[in-house]
Amino acid sequence: MSATGIPAYKPIENYGVIGNLHSVALVGMDGSIDWCCLPHFDSPSVFGALLDAKTGGRFKISPTAATSHKQFYLPDSNILLTRFLSPDGTGEVMDFMPISDDPKNDASHHHLYRVVRVVRGQIKFRLACFPAFDYGRAPHTVSRRSGGYRFGSKALALSLFSPLPLKITRGGVAGEFVLKEGETRSFVLCHVEHARDDQCRAPLHQEQALRETLNYWRQWAGKIQYQGRWREEVTRSALVLKLLTFAPTGAMVASPTTSLPENIGGQRNWDYRYTWIRDASFTLYALLRLGFKDEATDFMTFLEARLKELNPDGSLNVMYGLHGEHDLTETFLPTWKGYQGSAPVRIGNAAHNQLQLDIYGELMDSVYLYNKYGSPVSCDLWTSLRRLLDYVCKHWTLKDKGIWEVRGDPQHFVYSKVMCWVALDRGLRLAQKRSFPADWSLWIRTRDQIYEDVLQNGWNPKLKAFVQSYGSQTMDASALIMPLVKFISPTDPRMLSTLKRIKETLVSDSLVRRYEPGKGPGENLTEPEGTFSMCTFWYAEALARAGDAEEARWIFEKMMGYANHLGLFSEEIGPGGQQLGNFPQAFTHLGLISAAWNIDKVLKPVRGGFSGE
Repeated sequence: MSATGIPAYKPIENYGVIGNLHSVALVGMDGSIDWCCLPHFDSPSVFGALLDAKTGGRFKISPTAATSHKQFYLPDSNILLTRFLSPDGTGEVMDFMPISDDPKNDASHHHLYRVVRVVRGQIKFRLACFPAFDYGRAPHTVSRRSGGYRFGSKALALSLFSPLPLKITRGGVAGEFVLKEGETRSFVLCHVEHARDDQCRAPLHQEQALRETLNYWRQWAGKIQYQGRWREEVTRSALVLKLLTFAPTGAMVASPTTSLPENIGGQRNWDYRYTWIRDASFTLYALLRLGFKDEATDFMTFLEARLKELNPDGSLNVMYGLHGEHDLTETFLPTWKGYQGSAPVRIGNAAHNQLQLDIYGELMDSVYLYNKYGSPVSCDLWTSLRRLLDYVCKHWTLKDKGIWEVRGDPQHFVYSKVMCWVALDRGLRLAQKRSFPADWSLWIRTRDQIYEDVLQNGWNPKLKAFVQSYGSQTMDASALIMPLVKFISPTDPRMLSTLKRIKETLVSDSLVRRYEPGKGPGENLTEPEGTFSMCTFWYAEALARAGDAEEARWIFEKMMGYANHLGLFSEEIGPGGQQLGNFPQAFTHLGLISAAWNIDKVLKPVRGGFSGE
């Protein structure tokens, strides 16, 4: 318990993540699983100490005596090893979630393996497994079963297979055990598909499960088509993006957590466990760059299904549930205190019904790239895309909530206008490449109108920069996307001037804010926030494209110093260098991949023959 009376919380950066393409678990450096939703990313949590250290529930295995600790992944995998070091010996806990032979099977069993081993000396461990079903709102029972224990609630049940007897206490189980050098004990937590079942299928022996899981991840990572300077960092980011893929539908979550704050004690606490059209489209771009066509195809299947259920006005939603749900109504958990007292804790996201016109640009860019590097799009998909492009032509002049999903008044955001231009530009390119039928005159005329409109109203002659919104005096890092999507040349005098202004107003050393402090776009939220990690990677990439490759490399390398011990990033970096926001964040890791790729292109080739596109 801290001096403020708030239960102690680990820094966000002190976690690793494991998963099975259905959900994930966050594992702390102290051996505690403090976040896990089962069976899916957006299911209610069963371990939620990350958001309420007192009542959220956790599954912890750690030495009883004080130790130092280290944490790392087995190479080219999402298998996490936490090592405990003490004068009495060295112990390890290996955590992983096996991936079934058919990961797209939504009825597959979900197991979480925790393999405890002592490699030197002798160590006494304590195990404490205290689930809290449905965000701690659902009561549950605990009972002994063959080979272990069962935790049962009305809607969900878990089985814990244990080689050792444990004591049932306060809604969980706990116990202590001693291991000597070379001894191993394996504990397996299993999601019970039907809450009334006595127990799930017996898990695989840990050696077989470990071998099969390790083979899966290494075979997947071995397909990465990147041999540049930052091979290790890009591989880890790719593995993170793969972890955030929901195999049954091809959906991609923005992050596997909810309500991790952008400012400690603040209200910017959002639920990111859904599929944003924007984030998923950028993720598709990153995975295609690395050679992963299967993941791109799966997401296109998910997207095509959404295009068959457009809103009455012909628009898409900003985000969807993992199975395509449209209604993501936002509610609160009033009894949970939030991470380090950062309330409210939110479930669902009210931004799901916002107007964000930029999503059509990101979507069309990803479709264009998929057609180029993946597989040719179908005629039925093109028919749906034509409807979207006609929608853009009719609505691009509207104010919207923009990329930052403001909860204040809509505005004419420059980023949104640029991405509307991208939507029509990519649609025209795709139609020409495939000889698809298109309303050429309307699309070309509208595309050109948007371009001229942005140059006239998005450019501030006094600041000599593209600004946040029409008539604004505020700089916004989203302007960095303009050369990246080919709206403007990276060496155009207007873009170089904008880069210079961004450096003066938004860049702090290697870190980049979304917009100027105190000048947020009408969110009615006054608390500060950290620097936005994706914007730093955008900045580095824009510098590289503008010809300043060495500065871009310096920014990129310094930014890598803010990754956690495993190479993971959340959404933002706080004033003390701490991670803030939901974790890990797809947006940040896809930005890393894109920046690494493009900085490599403009630097001298690395030894071994990397070449760009």
